Amino acid sequence: MNIMLFHSVFGPRPAVRAAADRLRAAGHQVWTPDLFEGRTFDSVEEGMAHNTEIGKDELLRRAVLAAAPYSDRGLVYAGLSLGASIAQTLALGDDKARGLLLLHGTSDLAPNASADGLPVQLHVAEPDPFETDDWLSAWYLQMGRAGADVEVYRYPGAGHLYTDPGLPDYDEEAAEATWRVALGFLDSLADPGDPGDQTGS
Repeated sequence: MNIMLFHSVFGPRPAVRAAADRLRAAGHQVWTPDLFEGRTFDSVEEGMAHNTEIGKDELLRRAVLAAAPYSDRGLVYAGLSLGASIAQTLALGDDKARGLLLLHGTSDLAPNASADGLPVQLHVAEPDPFETDDWLSAWYLQMGRAGADVEVYRYPGAGHLYTDPGLPDYDEEAAEATWRVALGFLDSLADPGDPGDQTGS
């Protein structure tokens, strides 16, 4: 599969490269756009401040520009936390999207959003201060009404960004379980004739 993987509010940390390497090792082509122009952060507060400084519209513009050269190939959009919300927005606006893999985050949907038959998989901690139960219930219903085929996996006791080994949130057991399920999801999206291309950057 061709995967566009967006980083979290912490920026393009080593964990993003490690995630991309894991996906490439499974035979996928992966791009990891740097929406923060090289900036990384050690706290949510610092990252959110930088995100606010950039602005939502500019961040989406950068994401669209990064994905545009490859969208004709039929992308799977994926993201970590903030990156997941960006991935969701782009996937719902791309009628050639092959799938949507959300780790640690979601986004709201426009009332007229359409995701007819789009395979979607969400992995999120339970509980998660950024993805509350009420929010996730509403999100699930909205995605269903938009026509998406949604799977949700919860990880009790894990921190918000539990797949990043460099953060206090890290939970090795939950992270490994997430990647096992996510790789199976990606395999299910592939056509038998899809080439295994590991040259993405």
